[in-house]
Amino acid sequence: MNESTKSAHRRTAWTSEKWQLATDIPLTAAACLFLVAYAYQVLAQPTGLPHRLTEWTMWAAWVVFAVDYAVRLWLAPARGRWFVRHLLDLAMVVLPMLRPLRLLRLVTLLAIVHRSSGQSLRGRVVIYATGATALLIGVAALAMLDAERHAQGAAITSYGTALWWAMETVTTVGYGDMAPVTTTGRMIAGALMIGGIALLGIVTATLASWLVERVAEQDEASQAATRKQVADLSEEVRALATRTHRVDLASVDTDSLRRELASRGVVAQHAPSDN
Repeated sequence: MNESTKSAHRRTAWTSEKWQLATDIPLTAAACLFLVAYAYQVLAQPTGLPHRLTEWTMWAAWVVFAVDYAVRLWLAPARGRWFVRHLLDLAMVVLPMLRPLRLLRLVTLLAIVHRSSGQSLRGRVVIYATGATALLIGVAALAMLDAERHAQGAAITSYGTALWWAMETVTTVGYGDMAPVTTTGRMIAGALMIGGIALLGIVTATLASWLVERVAEQDEASQAATRKQVADLSEEVRALATRTHRVDLASVDTDSLRRELASRGVVAQHAPSDN
């Protein structure tokens, strides 16, 4: 890759990043407007001008998301790879009920205050999962009520019932006291079941990560204490060896001096008798 190609890639990446930073707030606002309009349309069932206003609001939000998706795809250095890695963004444009997931950008900002390595990652995962679960339950309840309310033989005819159904479904409890009867409702139920399984996986992985970290910290503390004890014991052994060596040297010197003195004394005693 020549230098001009590298420079073009750097400019493209910088432009894409600038676009994302510039559109975060507008996209979040569009998601909020869509969620409010969608909830108002499902719960209040407006007619006339209010109904048209909610429709225009949701279509305006769709245009914002579609333009954002098209621009980011155009700015991507490797468009094929970007397309594969951003299928959820495509789903947010194609499937209206997924657009409120853009609100998760607000939720993820809360984790920025955690700057430590392990706790930051786990904190972001927990906050993201909590926000995603709340949005998933609320939006799924709205979508289910919208799909089932006027169907013949439907058991989900109020938002409270739909919310209860969404909660028992996402937690994989599934009492079986109510079930969707429409094709759209069953598709929503299937997506919510998959979301519940993913939620359990996230909770399990987060708990396992926390336990592993606690065990690792205890092992590290135990190893540090053991290393300190070994170091202290080694120091005591060295000190004892030094003292023992000094005592041995002193004993050797004393014995040598005694033998020398005794030898001289013996010589001094035998010298007169020889004369």
